[in-house]
Amino acid sequence: MMNTYRNCRLCPRACGADRTAGHGFCKETAVLRAARASLHMWEEPPLSGKTGSGTVFFSGCNLGCIFCQNHEIAHENRGKEISPERLAEIFLELQEKGAANINLVTAVHFVPHVVRALDLAKIKGLTIPVVYNSGGYESVDTLKRLNGYIDVYLPDYKYRDADLARRFSGAYDYPEVAEKAIAEMVAQIGDCVFDENGMMQRGVIVRHLVLPKHTDDSMAVLEYLHRTYGDRIYISIMSQYTPVRKYEKYPELSRKLTTYEYEKVVKFTQKIGIRNGFLQSGEAAKESFIPSFDGMGI
Repeated sequence: MMNTYRNCRLCPRACGADRTAGHGFCKETAVLRAARASLHMWEEPPLSGKTGSGTVFFSGCNLGCIFCQNHEIAHENRGKEISPERLAEIFLELQEKGAANINLVTAVHFVPHVVRALDLAKIKGLTIPVVYNSGGYESVDTLKRLNGYIDVYLPDYKYRDADLARRFSGAYDYPEVAEKAIAEMVAQIGDCVFDENGMMQRGVIVRHLVLPKHTDDSMAVLEYLHRTYGDRIYISIMSQYTPVRKYEKYPELSRKLTTYEYEKVVKFTQKIGIRNGFLQSGEAAKESFIPSFDGMGI
């Protein structure tokens, strides 16, 4: 397992860092770290249900979007060191609390640890679905390591425009990478499966956060997803953009999304015939919806 971290190629950054001796692009070493584990009620309805999604937020990030709402863990590296054995215990504790699933948030740079923890947890009785919650900037090779471990993929598709990806996430290749990653996810999972209560047991939900002033790119993202996958996936169109600071270089990111902008995108989805999807109310764009990364449950 540790050999993977000595010349790290887990994510598309392929930084080659020896994370046993220092930090990779993700700002993390080979020591597993997480910032919060709790029942989370604000995922899509077939993931949260009535009891909540058993969400584990990992420290660090391979993308580092300038507008990230989870900046405390993505940019400031808040978190606590744990072992894979402890992570397995956390999974089981969340299951015991009634979690609808185990929700791995931004785990790409710790995939070998996560696989080890899932193996241990399943031996000890983990039975609920496992969700891989991702920014969409994923290596296909790393996703193949997760084949058989993940029941629901929950990636973002943030940008269709490579220039936006470069400016906001420092990843000009994001559109191409995300498309290949989502294709691998759908190939692994197949069509969506729900239980008798409407809870997703297998499937792919692609999230898209509509950014202020960039509705044209949002429509391009949604058109691509619908043209490529039709009703095989669900698409979650998010209005919750919350500015965490002022952006002098990109003033549009210093404000929330307007109702007009979001409704423009929603009307477009209706026009092109997207049926399997989720919408958000304007009330989602509140800082209170951003978790406190205080080490709860870790």
